[in-house]
Amino acid sequence: MSDFVINKTQLVCVAQFVAKPGKRDALTAALAALIPATRREPGCIRYELNVSLEDENKVAFVEKFVDKAAFDEHCASQAIQDYFNKVMPELVESHHVEIFNQVIA
Repeated sequence: MSDFVINKTQLVCVAQFVAKPGKRDALTAALAALIPATRREPGCIRYELNVSLEDENKVAFVEKFVDKAAFDEHCASQAIQDYFNKVMPELVESHHVEIFNQVIA
């Protein structure tokens, strides 16, 4: 018998963004503006923005949604589409988005 279970329903996303030089505050503000509406989405469990202690230009969202459909709906929202298509090109040097299932121990 194992000491853990993988939650295959809920989805965790870690989205990291590295700001262009001199753009960290603008990037943080743009990302922070997404928080209130996202937290009101019915499928959102967790949506928090973090700033790296090791690289002042790196910020990351840790997100958790009830299932993939809720995450897909979030990604398709107008605010997220506007961020990726209009805001991000001006402020972000690089980014990495990775999806996980939570291990429950």
